Amino acid sequence: MNIPSKLIEAAVNELSKLPGVGKRMALRFVLHLLKKDEQTTENLANSLIKLKKEIQFCKVCYSLSDNELCSICSNPKRNQNLICVVEDIRDVMAVENTHQFLGLYHVLGSLISPIDGVGPDKLKIKELLYRIENNEVEEILFALPATVEGDTTGFYIFRQLQKFNIKITTLSKGISIGDQLEYADETTLGRSIVNRMLYEDSLVKT
Repeated sequence: MNIPSKLIEAAVNELSKLPGVGKRMALRFVLHLLKKDEQTTENLANSLIKLKKEIQFCKVCYSLSDNELCSICSNPKRNQNLICVVEDIRDVMAVENTHQFLGLYHVLGSLISPIDGVGPDKLKIKELLYRIENNEVEEILFALPATVEGDTTGFYIFRQLQKFNIKITTLSKGISIGDQLEYADETTLGRSIVNRMLYEDSLVKT
C-alpha cells in the first residue's frame, strides 16, 4: 500500500497489528480520526493509555477488573457456592449475557496446548484448587470451548478435583464442536447452562 504520508503510514502500521484489522481497514480508521476534532482523538488515546496502566486482575477470579475485586466477585447476591471455570474474560461476558448464571467465575487465562508450549502450570489451576479448599464450593461448572484444547483442559482439571466432594458439571451439548463461547448465540449458550450435565456423563457419551 502506497501511502504518501509517513505519519499516516505509521498510524496505519500500528492499527493493522490489531487482530482482524488489515491495512485497508486501518487506513479507514486513521482517515476517519483525521476528520474528527482533536479532542476525539485525544480521548481515544487517553482511554487506551489509562486502560493499559490501570487494568488489573481480580484477586479472586483472575478476570480483568478495574479494582482488586471485580464487580461479580464483590456482588453479595451472587451464589458463592457455584464457580464457572472459563478460559478468559470473553467467556465471562458471553455467559453473563445469557442471564442464566448467578454464580462466580474462575478465569484460567489460557488452555492446555502442548503444541503451543502451554502446560497446566501456566493456567490458574492451583488458584482454583485453593479456592475450593478454602471456601464452601458445592459445584464447579466447566464452560470451556468445544475444542481439543478445551476438552484436554477440562479433563485435566476434572482429575485434580477428584479429591473434593463437589459436583462437577459441564455445558450440555448445545455448543457445536470447535466453537468458542463468545461466538455462540445467547439462547443456545443459556440453554446449555440451564441444562448442564454431570461432567462424568459427558465423558461416557464422547
